[in-house]
Amino acid sequence: MHIVVPSSSNTFQKSWIASGRILFLIAISGLGAIGLVVLSALWAGTESDAAALDRQRQLVNARLREQVDQVAHVIGQFGNGYLARVYPASRSADVSSSLDTVLTGAAGSAISETAMSAFGYDQAFVVDEKAQLSMLTDAKTEKRYRWMKPLFLPLLKDSRLTASQNPIFSDRTPSSLESRRASAVRPNHALANLMRLEGRPTIVGIVAINEAPGGHPQPMRQFLIVVRFLDGAALDELSRQQGLNGARFARTADADENEVAFQIDATANGEPIGFIVWRPDLPGSRVIGRLMPALSIAALVIAVLFSVLLVRLRSSLGELKRSELHARQLALHDVLTGLPNRALFAMRFEECVTQTRHSTERSAVALLDLDRFKAVNDTFGHAAGDELIRMAAERIRSVLRPDDTLARLGGDEFALLLRDIKDDDHILRSICDAIVAELGRPFPLLRGEAVARVGGSIGITIVPDAGRTADDLMRYADVALYEAKMGGRGQWRVYSPSMDGGRNARDILKNELREVLAKGTAASADSPQPGPGGSKPDFGSLEVYYQTVHRAEGGYSASGAEALVRWRHSQRGLLTPASFIPAAEEGGLIDALGFWVLREACRAACKWPEDTFVAVNVSPAQLRRPNFAGEVFAVLEETGLPPSRLELELTESSLIEDNSDVHTVLKSLRSRGVQISLDDFGTGFSCLSHLVRFDIDRIKIDRSFVSQLGAKATGAAIIGAIVTLSRNLGISTTAEGVETEYQRDFLTALGCTDLQGYFFSKPVPLRELDCFAKSESGAGSRTIASGATA
Repeated sequence: MHIVVPSSSNTFQKSWIASGRILFLIAISGLGAIGLVVLSALWAGTESDAAALDRQRQLVNARLREQVDQVAHVIGQFGNGYLARVYPASRSADVSSSLDTVLTGAAGSAISETAMSAFGYDQAFVVDEKAQLSMLTDAKTEKRYRWMKPLFLPLLKDSRLTASQNPIFSDRTPSSLESRRASAVRPNHALANLMRLEGRPTIVGIVAINEAPGGHPQPMRQFLIVVRFLDGAALDELSRQQGLNGARFARTADADENEVAFQIDATANGEPIGFIVWRPDLPGSRVIGRLMPALSIAALVIAVLFSVLLVRLRSSLGELKRSELHARQLALHDVLTGLPNRALFAMRFEECVTQTRHSTERSAVALLDLDRFKAVNDTFGHAAGDELIRMAAERIRSVLRPDDTLARLGGDEFALLLRDIKDDDHILRSICDAIVAELGRPFPLLRGEAVARVGGSIGITIVPDAGRTADDLMRYADVALYEAKMGGRGQWRVYSPSMDGGRNARDILKNELREVLAKGTAASADSPQPGPGGSKPDFGSLEVYYQTVHRAEGGYSASGAEALVRWRHSQRGLLTPASFIPAAEEGGLIDALGFWVLREACRAACKWPEDTFVAVNVSPAQLRRPNFAGEVFAVLEETGLPPSRLELELTESSLIEDNSDVHTVLKSLRSRGVQISLDDFGTGFSCLSHLVRFDIDRIKIDRSFVSQLGAKATGAAIIGAIVTLSRNLGISTTAEGVETEYQRDFLTALGCTDLQGYFFSKPVPLRELDCFAKSESGAGSRTIASGATA
């Protein structure tokens, strides 16, 4: 039976495609950023050019208006000066005649010549109010005037030219002398307009140059008309003043690619009369032209660097994906045996329960435990124990069917999932008998230097006959396993409801442990002990053993010790935590047990040197308590141990179960200086984020990796990777299960900060812990028993 999980290749391919899309988006974003910078520079240059061009056009327009006003002003002054100086005698004598008020042709010619020679006009005409020439001209000039005459008529009829003829009235009648003086100084109006003459842009100015004295009739008014073409010398002067490069006049907007055209409109009707074309000064284009090579080179360099970065990033992502797949594989399999671990087995078992619930298929789940395994560990060391576990796994796997599942739950405990049990008696009997027989054969260990005989016990429950949920089924299998062990070991049992009663191993242990803790609590509170009539059975007492931790440098001196609880049972002997901790957790006794161990360990550590610490294991149930940190601080205050000398050991399952609550508790503990270590790192749901999020102080490398040193290269590689990671994060490392000198020296060379194992010391009672100079030689281990002091 296989759980429905995407294959590694498919998962890797999907991850690779997803990362490729992400890299593509990053590449597009990078190129877009580079393009945005270039476009921004181009936009800034374009805006600068537009502003400069608009400024030049405004200056040209202002200059043209200035020239028009200048022409009007000059000929106005000319007309007024002429009236005041040419006929002063006749005006002062108040004598009027046609010769006095009407200019002769010769006079008109003189005025025209004066206007052209003195003021630089291109053409000057003296005409009467009917637009007839009042000057002596040659045939060419007269012909030229006839072409221009129709354009002059609107100017001659302009009402502003007659404004000066309106009499000036006052409250009193002026004298003749005052009238003559007023007439002599009355200003004469002049006009100037832009228009097109002979197809050329032209400024045409007109002013009256004769006027009868005040109160006298005017027989014929005469005017001076001046012409200044803008496409000749005037345009050259404008080009020099305004900095117009290559300025020229064009009738149409035929500007070249690098030129601009400015339209000249007629004053009278606003119609276009031509264009001034020039090459504008564009500072933005000039700056862009100078910067573009540098920008191009910079963009090219950035693009190349970005491409290299993307290639490296893609390669790193590929390695990360492969590493992630490998980590997932490790997370679902046991490191020591390569079998599915507890997590994968739970997934497969849950799927089996769901499928068989609505079908006639019958399956079986079995729990298998090696007999006398602890004796092998204590006698030959953990290396032999690990070798035994691997050999047992191979033997069990050899008798199973291809679709059966074998998993290692931890320690010497295995689980079996047998699908499609049709003839349950025959199949179960054959498989279980074969497993018991295989485990009953001797195990050659340590390259033949030792031989172990252990055997195995199996507890079985049928799916779905025995229960409805996976937890119930596992509990029933555990009950059956206990019955098999109680029946003499080396046997297998199928669960039946009759096994539940008082023979349930967990229930028995819970009741006995509850009694031990109750007596210890009563003794600690100095409460009176029950009399003979109320006496209860004595199930022994709890003791705290200590296994020292040694510095990897400086002579391997002891840096601290780990507190390990033991139950000295009156009938069963000395029990390790694996025998009663699960019962304590199920019975809600783990908090009381944990804080008793914490209090005893802190009291003992107070007598050790100040540079040492004591490590205490904390269960997930304790971490889930909201007031756990406060209770720890209360114990520290009660015993007087500085918080920095206490190290709490957690398992990663504790961090996974309740992330937010655990984070709050650990943050409170660390704020007071309590040290946090992560036990058995690399064997469970190892997550690097836990090291940063929970601010771990120490990583404990599991003994299963240490045991592979000298036997498998993978062990050294994994330990080296963990040590390197810890060193980079500033986290201490303790290697567990050190049993040989080779392992000690190798781990020291790798960079482990501390070492722990049978090579240095086995777990011993406090009275036998003689490695700390300040420990009291006569101190005995504290026990919870009738009459004991907690």
